[in-house]
Amino acid sequence: MSAWPASIREVNNLDVKQKEAIYQTLLPDWLLTQVNVHDPVIQFRCPVDSRAAEVIVKRSAADFDPVFYLHITDTLNNQIMILLLVVNDPDSPRFNIDTDEHGNSTQLGTTGRNIAAEIAAMSAGLAPGQVRSGLRIFRHLLPIFEAFVSRLQHSMFLIEPLAYHNAILFERYGFGYIKGQKEMERIHYEFRPEGHLFRALNSDNPFRQPQAANTVRGRSWAIHDGILGYPFTGFQMYKLVGKHLGTNTFPNAQW
Repeated sequence: MSAWPASIREVNNLDVKQKEAIYQTLLPDWLLTQVNVHDPVIQFRCPVDSRAAEVIVKRSAADFDPVFYLHITDTLNNQIMILLLVVNDPDSPRFNIDTDEHGNSTQLGTTGRNIAAEIAAMSAGLAPGQVRSGLRIFRHLLPIFEAFVSRLQHSMFLIEPLAYHNAILFERYGFGYIKGQKEMERIHYEFRPEGHLFRALNSDNPFRQPQAANTVRGRSWAIHDGILGYPFTGFQMYKLVGKHLGTNTFPNAQW
């Protein structure tokens, strides 16, 4: 297909072969070889008349967690938005932060928590919301998604960081804020010595250790634990295709 439609909904209204060929371009050729996938299960959820699409890749049908998961949508003002992107290392240990002790979903710790699993995940170097280690390939996926967006005749796209560390990562790769930059700057200020978030750190709480103020991951766990006094929500970021916006709300940050 030489000319692509201009929205996810229009892509979803194409015939199955055409729309799956378009969504297939979101999968880098090297992804499957990097994780030794020989017979992958690739699923596209893109119903006719829907404004959303999901791309799911598993090493096998028996796997619970995907290697790659992408959920994208059209916004009400006709922008492209990434709702969720996950790239798991399937060979890394799994931490069940997504279910509580009774087996109920925690929505990755947003509606409930599995404290023991979270402590284990944090001790293993994971950030809030991670059930496994990632493959650290976001910077390689970004130009692929930019090319996809460009072929849909857009010059920018949106993303909503689900946690503090996500927002800092997106800043590093050129995103700016539509909503939330002043709040991110305030969080940084308050994690500095004498700030109220710094003073709220407590060595008796595993998620709020005093050294957490110094790192992106430490701050993110403290925020996940509720140190702000309210949920980390309402943030929206954008990326201009081919441009780095230079936003930096945590100068000289260590991960």
